[in-house]
Amino acid sequence: MSNVNEQEETGQIHNEVLEKIRPEMPPEETLYDLAEFYKVFGDSTRIRILYALLESELCVGDMAALLGLSQTACSHQLRVLKNSKLVRFRREGKVVYYSLSDDHVAKIIELGMEHVLE
Repeated sequence: MSNVNEQEETGQIHNEVLEKIRPEMPPEETLYDLAEFYKVFGDSTRIRILYALLESELCVGDMAALLGLSQTACSHQLRVLKNSKLVRFRREGKVVYYSLSDDHVAKIIELGMEHVLE
């Protein structure tokens, strides 16, 4: 019988372990925000957009052409990414260019890819 099953059956709790972990746990609201943040990565179209932006800043038209999307679909996904602070934009005349918000976003994508390819 495994240790976990024994604990469940006997009601044994390791208070010293809980006392060590409990102060390190972030507030519930912070963990909720983290879960919401990771949900944004749960869409393959958004991942494709982020991956393309790893390589270069792109306007919506170029991005849509690269990924085989309509400009409307691409704009919708960019809005989600922008609201999650994963991409930023700049205007040059009538053209809007998108890029990753910061190096953290690039690292998240790169680490995820590294994990998938293991």
